[in-house]
Amino acid sequence: MARTLTASELFEMFVLQQQQWTMIQLGKMVNPMTGEVARDLEAARMSIDLLGMLQEKTKGNLDAGEERLINSVLTTLRLNFVEESARGAAAPSDAEASDSGSAAKETGEA
Repeated sequence: MARTLTASELFEMFVLQQQQWTMIQLGKMVNPMTGEVARDLEAARMSIDLLGMLQEKTKGNLDAGEERLINSVLTTLRLNFVEESARGAAAPSDAEASDSGSAAKETGEA
């Protein structure tokens, strides 16, 4: 019989699940549902803001480990968001990059 998870374990799972989904939205991970990498910076911003709200609403109610986790996750996500925002328009896909690499090889450029 499966054991019941504690509130701390559930909190950790939830925060890490949100981190993973936000990294998918940032285009840092393959979306397991589509098998593709795609960026949606507005969705990522909303996910980060939701985790920030959770951090504010739970302030004073988290143990030290939970607080470290949410602080670390938010720092990582915010830094990645800034990095992706600075890249501007969506980066070329791997297929486009390999196509341009093939063309350069064919023309003798590299």
